[in-house]
Amino acid sequence: MLFAILVGILALLIYFKIVKPQKYWKEKGAACIKPWPIVGSMGPLVFNKKSYAGLIQDIYNVFPEKRCVGFHLWLKPVLMIRDPELIKQIMVKDFDTFPVHQPLAPEGIDSLWDRNVFGTRESSRWHDLRAILSQAFTSSKLKAMFSLIKDCATQTTNHLLKQNKIVTVDAKAIFTKFENDAIGTIAFGITCNSFANPENEFYKMGQRLTNPSGLNALKTFFGYSISPAFMKLFKITLVPPSIANFFKGIIKETIDTRKEKGIVRPDMIHLLMEAQKAYLRYVDKDLQNSSSAVAEKRQLGRIEQKKTEITDEDITSHAILFFVASFDTTSSLLSFMCYELALNPDIQQRLIGDIDTTLEGCNGEITYEALMAMKYLDMVVSETLRKWPPTEITDRDSIRDYVIQPKLSGEQPIYVDANTSVWIPTYAIHRDPQYYPNPDKFDPERFSEENKNDIKPFTYLPFGAGPRNCIGARLALLKVKLCILEILTKFEIIAVEETQIPLVLRKGGINMPTDKGMWVGYKPRIIVQ
Repeated sequence: MLFAILVGILALLIYFKIVKPQKYWKEKGAACIKPWPIVGSMGPLVFNKKSYAGLIQDIYNVFPEKRCVGFHLWLKPVLMIRDPELIKQIMVKDFDTFPVHQPLAPEGIDSLWDRNVFGTRESSRWHDLRAILSQAFTSSKLKAMFSLIKDCATQTTNHLLKQNKIVTVDAKAIFTKFENDAIGTIAFGITCNSFANPENEFYKMGQRLTNPSGLNALKTFFGYSISPAFMKLFKITLVPPSIANFFKGIIKETIDTRKEKGIVRPDMIHLLMEAQKAYLRYVDKDLQNSSSAVAEKRQLGRIEQKKTEITDEDITSHAILFFVASFDTTSSLLSFMCYELALNPDIQQRLIGDIDTTLEGCNGEITYEALMAMKYLDMVVSETLRKWPPTEITDRDSIRDYVIQPKLSGEQPIYVDANTSVWIPTYAIHRDPQYYPNPDKFDPERFSEENKNDIKPFTYLPFGAGPRNCIGARLALLKVKLCILEILTKFEIIAVEETQIPLVLRKGGINMPTDKGMWVGYKPRIIVQ
C-alpha cells in the first residue's frame, strides 16, 4: 500500500512538474517550440550543440511571422517577444505590470544578492535605490571618475609598450585586467595594478565571481529552476560564501578607514555612504519631533515608508552587482571592438585620424568633454554594441496576469500569467536583416547623423529600455571609449596568425565566449614628426 502511494505521488509530480508544463504555451494561445523533458528548450545548450546566442537566434527565427514565441527555460515557461511595438508596450507603456527582472535565484536564497537594485523585487525599495544610484552616473560624477579610469587605461597601454614590438595576445585577457582595475577603483575604492601584479587576490576573486560559463553555472541555475527549497536547504547561493566574505571584508575596511580619516573619493562607495548618512539624519530629525513611545513608533513606520535604509551590507551588495554587471561585459565589448578594427583597417585608420585630430586640439591630453564629442568613435562603439551586445537577452517578469491582444490577421489573445518571464532577444534582433541589412557586416555608418534616425525604435537595445534600462550604461561607454582611445593613440590593431576568421562563439557558452579566444596583434605606431 505504501509503495503504491509513493508511486502515485511520484506520478503526480512527474505530470504536474514535467508533462503538464510542456502544454503551457499551447493552452495560452501562443506559438511555441515543443520542449524536451526536464531541460525544456535548453537542450542544444546543455549538450554543447549551440552557443547561448545561437540558441536564442534559433528560437527567434522559428516563427518569423509571429510577434512572440513561447519556449521553456528548463521547466519554466518563457515568452520571447519579437515585435518592436510589443517590446515597447511591455518595457515602457505597461512597465507597472513588468517592473522586475526574472530572478537569478528565488528570493531568500541569497540575502546579499536580494538587496541590490537588480535583485530587489520590492517596488518602493527599487525606486529609492535607483534614485540614489543614478546620482553616480551624472556628467559631473563621471567627470570626477575620468582620471581614475584614465590611469587604468594608461596602465594597460604601458604594459603592452614594455615589449617594444608587435604584441600578440588574447584581447579578453588584457581587458579583463583593465576592467578589474577600473571597477576596483570606482566601486570598491581600491587600487590594484593587475598588470604588475596579475596574481592579486581581488583579480582572482573577480574571475571566480564573474565566470557564468560552464557546467557548474548551468547546474546551479537548473537547481534553482527545479527545486528552490532544496537549494535553500543546502544554502547554495549565487555568490559563494568565500567570495561574499572577501568582498564584505574589503568594503568594511574601506568604510571604516574613510570614516576614521575623513577620506573623500569620487566613487560609488562615497555616494552610498552619503546616502547612508542622509538616512540616519532623516531618522534623527523625525525622532526628535516625537514626544512619546507611540509617536516614535509611528514616526519609524513613516520613515520606513519614505526612505530606504542603506546598510554596509547594501553597499557590499551594490559593489558586487556593479562588478558582476561590468567585469565581463565591458572587457568583452573592448575585445570585440579590437577584433573588428583588426579586420576592418579602413575603419580603424579613420578612427585613428579622428583620435589624432582630437588630441591635437587638446594639446595631447584628452578631456572628458573632448572624448564625449568624438562622433566617429561613438559610431564605432555603437556598431560594436549592435553586432556584439553585452548580453544576448534582456528580460522582465510580470507581477499580474496580462493579455497580449491580437493585432495581426489570424492572431488570438495570448494569456500571460503573473510571475511569467518575458525575454527580449537583443542579439537576434540586432542581427535581423529586416532591421539591419547585411547584419554580419561591421558598418559604423549605420549610426551616422544621416542614418541613425532610420533605425526602427526598440530594435537597438544594448542596454535595455524603459525604467529598468542599464543604470551603468554611461559609465560603461566612458570606460570603453577612454580605453580604446588610449590603445589607438599608441598602437595599430592587426589580425595575426592566431586570429580566428570568422569568429565562432563557443558551444555551451553563456555571455558570448569565443571558441578560440580573441587573438589580435598590437603594433606600436610610428608617429611621423
